[in-house]
Amino acid sequence: MALKNRKQFRRTRIKMRIRKIISGSAERPRMTVFRSNKQIYVQLIDDQAGHTILSASSKDDDKAAKLVQAKKVGTSLATKAKEAGIDNVVFDRNGYLYHGRVKALAEAAREGGLKF
Repeated sequence: MALKNRKQFRRTRIKMRIRKIISGSAERPRMTVFRSNKQIYVQLIDDQAGHTILSASSKDDDKAAKLVQAKKVGTSLATKAKEAGIDNVVFDRNGYLYHGRVKALAEAAREGGLKF
C-alpha cells in the first residue's frame, strides 16, 4: 500500500470514529476543519438539518504564512459566528492531529469568543 493511501486510510478511520460521537445542532453546530497543502477551511454545520451555517477559508489570503492564515481564518469564523448569534460549538478536527495549523485555528476561534 502506498504511503498516501495509508495516511488517507488512517485519517478516514479516525474521522469515522470521531463522527460516531460528535454531532452538531442548530444551537450548538459542529465546527469542522479541512486542511489542504496550501489552504485551510472551516465550516459550522448543523447535522440535524444537514446544511452549512457558516464557512471561512484562507483562499483570499495566499501570501501569508500557513500558520498566520489559520489564525486569520479562526478569527474570521469567530466574528461571523458572533454576528449570527452562535456562542457554543462542537470542535471536529476531522481526523487531523491537534497540532500546528489546526491548533492555531482553534485557539484563534477561542480568542474570538467561541466556546468549545
